[in-house]
Amino acid sequence: MTEFIHLPGIGNSGDTHWQSLWEAADPAIRRFTPASWDEPDLTDWIAALERAVEAAKTPPVLVAHSLACLLVAHWQKASTLPVKGAFLAAVPDPKSAAFPAQAASFVQPPEERLRFPSLILASSNDPYGTLHYAEARAVQWGSELSVIGAAGHINGQSGLGDWPEGRGLLTAFVRTLEAAL
Repeated sequence: MTEFIHLPGIGNSGDTHWQSLWEAADPAIRRFTPASWDEPDLTDWIAALERAVEAAKTPPVLVAHSLACLLVAHWQKASTLPVKGAFLAAVPDPKSAAFPAQAASFVQPPEERLRFPSLILASSNDPYGTLHYAEARAVQWGSELSVIGAAGHINGQSGLGDWPEGRGLLTAFVRTLEAAL
């Protein structure tokens, strides 16, 4: 059985965010727990992700949103723990004017290929990261890319609800990971 670790972005994922709704529907999904959601520190977030992956019984799938996508890129260089893959929704551009100042420690994400399979989900009108930026990251990280249309920042304010399309994309991604084993 595939284990999932949810990695929300800055501020955590609220009650209307698809990550929270997926967790409510499936209590087996775990959420990593950094010291602060609102004042993110890269070192702390890497340590929190390391603890979450260490606690997994099998290599998990990381399900990241926004700032946590950059976390995954940083973490995979600092850790040797195995993961099955990463589902990366709404990768933010650290050079964007909208990028939060309190996340400054995340601004230089690695540009080389990730050491595990990944899928980037991008919106054509994300205020935190352009489609061009998502396409460039997909090339650098060796990620598959799925453009889901105009869905804002793919968060609670996007009105996606429990985002069944996203759940379908995650299920298909996991199938490809399992087929590759």
